Amino acid sequence: MRRLLLSLLGTICCFAVALAADNSGTGTLTEHTFKYKGRVYSYHLYLPKNLPAGAPLLMVFHGYNSRNIPSIPYGFNPIADREGFAICYPRGENDYKGKPYWFVGYQFHIDNGDKRDDVGFAVRLARYLQREHNLSKENLFATGHSNGGAMCYMLAYKASDLFRAVASVSGHIMEVNYRNLKPLNPIPVMEVHGTEDNLSRWNGDPYNNDGWGADIATARAVGLWAAKNRCTHEQTDTLPLRRNRVIAHRYVGGTDGNQVWLYEVVGGKHSWASADMDTAEQIWSFFSLYIK
Repeated sequence: MRRLLLSLLGTICCFAVALAADNSGTGTLTEHTFKYKGRVYSYHLYLPKNLPAGAPLLMVFHGYNSRNIPSIPYGFNPIADREGFAICYPRGENDYKGKPYWFVGYQFHIDNGDKRDDVGFAVRLARYLQREHNLSKENLFATGHSNGGAMCYMLAYKASDLFRAVASVSGHIMEVNYRNLKPLNPIPVMEVHGTEDNLSRWNGDPYNNDGWGADIATARAVGLWAAKNRCTHEQTDTLPLRRNRVIAHRYVGGTDGNQVWLYEVVGGKHSWASADMDTAEQIWSFFSLYIK
């Protein structure tokens, strides 16, 4: 009866078995599917032991062509165990090249007639998980790498009424979105980005030399959200050195205390930056500022 009810709701739980995630965490990771607008997505859900009612939910979006979930060792599971929040690792459907992705306005997807509503999927899935697992309806956060970071910017544009804050790593804003979308609400945004990133370029790709479509410079993307949040000034410091120097630019004094952070990884490549900093800890530190 329960399986029938979930099917009627458009949500199907495939199986719930313990899996390994990031080789860390003491909670349980289960795999499920979720139907939205005729498409069947999959996701993994990580629940720490003894998770309290009303716990926050973090959604982690993978990069383009990342086939495994989680695809890289993000490092959030032990933090979830310690701090008490749930994690959802969604998986995007394959594009016409057979590669899983999130629709963020890449030129070759637009040229192929793709109009997938991944933002709508993320919103519907988040609301379902909040109801099904008695999670907080207010404390919802999103992070992601590369294409997943670009997806976080799409959520900031289109779903700021639901998401409390977003954090992108090696992400970008496509020029088509920069020119055609307007942020609905001020929302705290964090970006971690290498200055030598050869895929999501620090200075953007205004002439689409890389074939993804024109996108804007990292500083301009961050500046957009600093302006939207009406941040008044910048605080700058340097994280303890690991490999590459990481300069933390924190734009503060924003609406309702909102901040916008840019972690500039000097010489950093297209990565999660885990060799340069404890990326997951820094992201959760940022999100923790906005838990109600």
